[in-house]
Amino acid sequence: MEYEYWLACIQGISVQKKIFLKECMKTAEAIYYIEETQLQKFEFLNEQERNKIIQAKRSGSVSSDYQAMCEKGIRFIPYFSPDYPARLKEIPDYPYALYVKGNLPDARAKKVAVIGARRCTPYGEKYAVDFAKALAGCGVEIISGMARGIDGMGHRGALMAGGRTYAVLGSGADVCYPREHIGLYVDILEQGGGILSEQPPGTAPLRHHFPARNRIISGLSDVVLVMEAGRKSGSLITVDMALEQGRDVYALPGPVNSSLSDGCNRLIRQGAGLLLSPEELLEEWGIKSEGFARDGEKKVKNQKMLESAEKLVYSCLGLNPKNADQIVRETKLCVREVMELLVSLELQGYIREISKNYYVISR
Repeated sequence: MEYEYWLACIQGISVQKKIFLKECMKTAEAIYYIEETQLQKFEFLNEQERNKIIQAKRSGSVSSDYQAMCEKGIRFIPYFSPDYPARLKEIPDYPYALYVKGNLPDARAKKVAVIGARRCTPYGEKYAVDFAKALAGCGVEIISGMARGIDGMGHRGALMAGGRTYAVLGSGADVCYPREHIGLYVDILEQGGGILSEQPPGTAPLRHHFPARNRIISGLSDVVLVMEAGRKSGSLITVDMALEQGRDVYALPGPVNSSLSDGCNRLIRQGAGLLLSPEELLEEWGIKSEGFARDGEKKVKNQKMLESAEKLVYSCLGLNPKNADQIVRETKLCVREVMELLVSLELQGYIREISKNYYVISR
């Protein structure tokens, strides 16, 4: 397997050419020991690609490089391995190999990608968590890219439900990106999920890796859920890939005046499935859902636990941020009293301050 690892790590040669070269030479080991004159005979390789193979032969030790990967707790799963996800093998540009920390998605489970804007609003953040939590609580596995915003919230929602979630990175599987998600990275692994990449261990999160990794997110999934996306969002690239792969796409409708919902609203107009509630989605898939209250039901329950003045302030808030001055005008309470009530509600976990004096209800 060391020579397969060596071949997989060569950058700048397409998967199709690597596979064709191996078919010609029978094994990756034979490619490693090929003479330079013989390599010239393969006309499907250009000069630059031949030089990459020659350079790879001269750099490092095949055995020690493979051993170093194993010592990091990373599994190497080439396309011909019985462990390679069958769903991924269906797409035309599947990766030559996957590098995996933890587990791979369960072939028997329903798998859903949760994607969307990095700079998401509280609205998108809330519903990414709510949908992922509800779906994961019913055994659906959540797949995303561990990016800031919607991706991270999708993973977190799955973890909150005790479910499994899988992050596909644009860096090596041993490189946590973004770095502030190291806690999420660890939690995914501790809860039985996995960290996946087609990039060799140690690879930095280079910009051009991310569009490529998106095809893996959709390729591993049965369904793609777009929770929030602008008109030119990178998430729409994933949607295009998903549609080319024959995956179903759903989008969360958003406020017509929100630029971060423009992409979702347009997807719905073009025929994407409409996300109204996780319960309806589970029902559509024939999966029984229990124990998930709708937002209105949860809000009524919360309000019953509050004092009348707190309830008045709480009822002014929603998913869209509202500043303290607006709350003062709507409640007709004095500024000091409103600020005290906001602090009290925040300490009890009912609301949160997302920027200076701007508040939203908590999930």
